Amino acid sequence: MWWIESSRTDLAVERATMVQQREGQIPGIQSSEQDLDGIKITRVQVLTPQAAAKVGKPPGRYFTLECPQLRYRNRALLKKVADVISKELSELASLPRKGDVLVVGLGNWQATPDALGPRVVAQLMVTRHIRDYVPQELGGRLYPVAAVSPGVLGITGIETIDIVRGIVNQIKPELVITVDALAARSPSRLLTTVQIADTGIQPGSGVGNKRPGINQETLGIPVVAIGVPTVISGASIAADVLDAYFSKFNPHARATLDSVQDFLGPDLFELMVTTKDIDVQIHEMSKLLASAINHASQPAITEEEMLDYLQ
Repeated sequence: MWWIESSRTDLAVERATMVQQREGQIPGIQSSEQDLDGIKITRVQVLTPQAAAKVGKPPGRYFTLECPQLRYRNRALLKKVADVISKELSELASLPRKGDVLVVGLGNWQATPDALGPRVVAQLMVTRHIRDYVPQELGGRLYPVAAVSPGVLGITGIETIDIVRGIVNQIKPELVITVDALAARSPSRLLTTVQIADTGIQPGSGVGNKRPGINQETLGIPVVAIGVPTVISGASIAADVLDAYFSKFNPHARATLDSVQDFLGPDLFELMVTTKDIDVQIHEMSKLLASAINHASQPAITEEEMLDYLQ
C-alpha cells in the first residue's frame, strides 16, 4: 500500500500500521489485539516522543474497537458493543467520579457527518443541576455530569477550545470527555470503529483543518476523547484502487512510482467521502455512544430509570 503524504486519518491504529509498513517495527510503541466474538479490540500505547513524532499522535493510550456488523444495526450487538465501550471508558477515565464530569460534543450539527458529538450530547443523562432535587432513593446514586455542544468556529466565530476552557474555569470539572466525528484511512472502518484515547483531541486534524487541541495541556485536567470515523479522503480511496490495480496487472510499474501523488490531482485531496446512509448511521451510532457514556458515568442507575429520565 502506498503512503500518502499527510494521510488523513485520526485513528492511531491506522497511523501505526502505515509507519510499520514503511519502516518496520517502531520502538516506543506497544500494541495488542483481542477478539470478542466478532468485536476486534486493539490497544496501542505510544510511549516516547520519538514514536509520537513518527505516528503523528501524542504519547498515551489508544483503544480501538472494530465491528463490521455494526452496519446492520442488530440490537443485541449494539448493546454488546455499548457495554464493551462503557467498560473501557470506565477504566480509562476512572468513572464514575464524585466530582463533575463535562462531556463536550464536538462538531457541526448542521453537517450530518460531523454531527455525531452534538447528537450524543442530546441523549446524555445530564445530572449536575438536579442532584439536590431528585428523590433521595435516586439522588444518592447519581454522579454529576454536565454536557455542552460548543459548535464550530464557522458557526460561533469562537475557537472551540476558548469555549470549553471558559466552561472548565467556571464549573471546575474533574474530567472532560470529548465526542467527535473522525476521519479514517480505510473505507471499511467508517462507522464500524470506535476510538477512545486518554490524550485528548485536536479537532479537524483528520480533514486538514487543525484547530487548537483540547487536552490536559490546554485545560489543566484529564481529557478522554471518544471518536468514530465518518469520512474518508477521496485520495485514500483512489490510492487503494491504484494499489490494487498495479499489484495485480502491472507490479513493475507500481514499483517505479515514487508516490501515488504521481496520479492524483490536488482536488482529490480536498474531497471527503461518507456513506450513502450517513443520516441513519449517525443516529444509531449516537445512541450507542450515549448509552455507553451514560452507563459508565451512572453505573448505579438502571436502564429503566435512564429511559424514564431521558423521556
